[in-house]
Amino acid sequence: PSLMPRLKPSILKHSTQGKKVATAAYLIALGCFFCALRPLPATERFSGQKTSFHDFVMYEDRDLGRRVVIPKQAAEGNPWIWRARFWGHEPQFDLAMLRHGFHVASCDVSNLFGSPEAVERGNEFYRDLVKQHGLSPRPVLEGMSRGGLFIYNWAAANPGKVTAIYGDAPVMDFKSWPGNQASGQRPTGAWKTCLDAYGLTPEQAADYQGIPLNNLAILAQAGIPLIHVVGDDDTVVPVGENTAIAEKRYLELGGTIKVIHKPGVGHHPHSLKDPTPLVDFVLDAWNNTMSQGSPATQSQ
Repeated sequence: PSLMPRLKPSILKHSTQGKKVATAAYLIALGCFFCALRPLPATERFSGQKTSFHDFVMYEDRDLGRRVVIPKQAAEGNPWIWRARFWGHEPQFDLAMLRHGFHVASCDVSNLFGSPEAVERGNEFYRDLVKQHGLSPRPVLEGMSRGGLFIYNWAAANPGKVTAIYGDAPVMDFKSWPGNQASGQRPTGAWKTCLDAYGLTPEQAADYQGIPLNNLAILAQAGIPLIHVVGDDDTVVPVGENTAIAEKRYLELGGTIKVIHKPGVGHHPHSLKDPTPLVDFVLDAWNNTMSQGSPATQSQ
């Protein structure tokens, strides 16, 4: 009612034209009301300095550790790729998705190893992009190497807010890396930083359950499709301690997972020279999300 324009009763009471005006005013007010309920289109102007990422416009806020790259033409629903860690490294997938109308964004969660603090920092970033800038409430998560810890832990905390997950040689258990416990080798130099991020002792870390490998049931129940790219000779983040376990468990849980193997390849190089299989997988997942109802109108 507060949206209705105030019309003089003397005009409306005895005038057919007044009735038409009242009807038109009512319809306009009703339209405004429902428009107010819908999220705004993606806002081009993000916080930070306007720079470039290859031939795309990028906004970079170094104080907050945030980057957002703008596609030439945003796809319906304002989809986006949320990349965790190693910004700009092997960017062929990100560039392909930009050409398909996806935004590509990142926030700094370095040296937090997917800890609760990292998840909360991600929550703030998500709220800003979705509520303030109109991006889809169901991004695609991308994590290379240690970035796997963040994307999987954030997804487990927010299973209804994820379209798909792309892990590239992803860490699924911090005891595998940086702990090196399965191999019996000395932990890497990042192990202490990881323990500090979680507030754990080495003894407590051995029994800690909040790792991606233990949270797959949440993702399977939410119907989140997963795709991994791994080098079969990876000795840094061994496939047998991470992706192989995740694949077996996810399939047993009834989830969808695709693993692309690179024979004779180690931890590097990441990604694929031709990212088409990744792009096709993500586009299928996005189309499924859109078919369930426009993500722009779903609950946030």
